[in-house]
Amino acid sequence: MKRKPSSRDVAQLAGVSQSAVSRAFTPGSSVKASTREKILRAAKELGYQPNVMARSMITRRSKIIGFVFGYMENQYYPVALEKLSRELQKRGYHSLMFFADSNEPADAIVEEFLQYQIDAVVLASVSLSPDWIDACHSVAVPVILFNRAIDAEDVTAITSNNRKGGREVADFLVAGGHRRIAYLSGFEGSSTNRDRETGFVEGLQAHGLELHVRALGDYRQDLAREAILSLYRGPESSHPDAIFAANDHMALAVLDTLRFELGLRVPDDVSVIGYDDVPLAKALAYNLTTMAQPVDAMVDATVNALLERLDNPGTDAKRIEIEGPLIVRGSARIPPGYDHEKF
Repeated sequence: MKRKPSSRDVAQLAGVSQSAVSRAFTPGSSVKASTREKILRAAKELGYQPNVMARSMITRRSKIIGFVFGYMENQYYPVALEKLSRELQKRGYHSLMFFADSNEPADAIVEEFLQYQIDAVVLASVSLSPDWIDACHSVAVPVILFNRAIDAEDVTAITSNNRKGGREVADFLVAGGHRRIAYLSGFEGSSTNRDRETGFVEGLQAHGLELHVRALGDYRQDLAREAILSLYRGPESSHPDAIFAANDHMALAVLDTLRFELGLRVPDDVSVIGYDDVPLAKALAYNLTTMAQPVDAMVDATVNALLERLDNPGTDAKRIEIEGPLIVRGSARIPPGYDHEKF
């Protein structure tokens, strides 16, 4: 049986040191371009492939980042995951992904992750108990929260500025002349929903208004549809004239329900605003006004924070909030004399 070529064989054929071979196959390492070219040419000739597992035993780094997502129905998460994976791949890291129930703690998934000797965990749209944060940190595995935050020390969280975004939506709807304004809630236990709703209610109160009605959508399109049908069953005087959905995933279902099941005109009869700015929001069929979560900025912040925690374990945890603009399209009434700089 033919012996597998080793890094020593590549070094001998290329006329370089074994450490140069190692550096040539390590993303970000310093090696001359001409030397790297010789090494890669020799490796190809010999059929050499670096042993990632063996290298991880030496460096104590698996170069694997664990991702836990609650669901992928929301278009925001597939876009974010692809961008996160690509950015980390550029830095020499690979992704291992698991799914957990978005409304249940991710503890069992995290326990499984730890068996893979991952370098760090990125959690999105899931819950995590303090006990498992301690478990991750006890084996020096940093925890990064993406688009979610919890009240715990030593956990870096990257979110949009949800509270400020909620206030801006309230300002826009009130300026558009709306007075019976509804909020369609996401998952009650999520920080994103809590902060968006808090900011939204604060914004209404600043204009002397209270929330007209609140309904639970749980970030699900089927529940969003049911909630909207329920809101419009009573007398017309009780019907909302504007709806702020806690994310675009629900807002798209709201638009379909209002137009095709209730026969209402958007935005003439009722305005609708979402949150995220997913790709489908700009489609002409929806033309959704929405508060954007700048996915590129959030991905960059997540990758930088993750690598900082890996390279400098003593780095303090951070709560990073990234502001996004209100994207004004056609699903909400535009206030008279609208000035985009004001909102």
